[in-house]
Amino acid sequence: MNNSQKAQTISRCLQLATILEVSIQKPGNVGFESSFKATRVEHFLASAVAIGPTLQEAAFRGAKVAAGRLEVAKVGLGGLVRICSTEVASWQRGGNTILGTIMLLVPLAVAAGMTQKKDTGLDFSTLRRNIDVLVKSTSALDSVNLYEAVNIANPSGLGAAPDYDVSNPKSKERLLNENVGLFEVFKLAQSYDDICYEWVNNYPITFDLAYPYLKQELKQRPLNASVVHTFLKILSTRSDTFITRKSGKAEALKITREAKKVLQLGGLETAEGRKSLELFDKKLRASENKCNPGTTADLTAAALALATLNGYRP
Repeated sequence: MNNSQKAQTISRCLQLATILEVSIQKPGNVGFESSFKATRVEHFLASAVAIGPTLQEAAFRGAKVAAGRLEVAKVGLGGLVRICSTEVASWQRGGNTILGTIMLLVPLAVAAGMTQKKDTGLDFSTLRRNIDVLVKSTSALDSVNLYEAVNIANPSGLGAAPDYDVSNPKSKERLLNENVGLFEVFKLAQSYDDICYEWVNNYPITFDLAYPYLKQELKQRPLNASVVHTFLKILSTRSDTFITRKSGKAEALKITREAKKVLQLGGLETAEGRKSLELFDKKLRASENKCNPGTTADLTAAALALATLNGYRP
């Protein structure tokens, strides 16, 4: 397999993960059976299609790094995220759909391009080392491009940052003048945004919590139940930072406890669990999108990405 074929395969794996995540009905999230006022499942599906070429380019750049034909500091993670955000905005009219997922998948795509796949599957320890090198090599230009990506997607619930606020038009100029790389920006935000937390800490939620749980679930159950249970496992372990920003820490912790209860009752595997899940879903939706576990959905997509990169096919 040459580098172009490898990049195409990686892109398809990540697109498949994005499609599978939204295709499975999860509490409080958009799916085939539920929508938000302006955002429906077709907007997410169109977004998954839109990011394909850029994910392929990201993986190809990773392969060039591995071949010694591109410096890791010149990969341009921020620019790749910005292009994805631009493409998503041009291919659908449902507003922000998968910005958080894009921010997790772009480094994965590049790192996967840098990583040699073995007969036993993708070497995750090498993959993680490559991610770590990538995110720590980001520049001030990556920061500016990422800010532009956020402005294009215009996500709700960002809140005000203590420094370098993305809504402040002067922040981009400061980032360049003060030479603040994207890794440093995300270090400032990691306490209130789990996407940033993943970047800064080498994806511990994805690799150490979500994917191992999903992998075990897939050995025992169909994809639908496996993904729903993985989503609940993440939410029962990590309070969703999107909910925290929109509804406060106390409400987010309450939702975390309720997710844990649903899982303990059996989730989709028992009648009691299914009833509890239905009530949980209704409660989350009654909040007018203030209790949408959007970050948890992004992390679930990242776990699915590891599964597809490692050979899982539905």
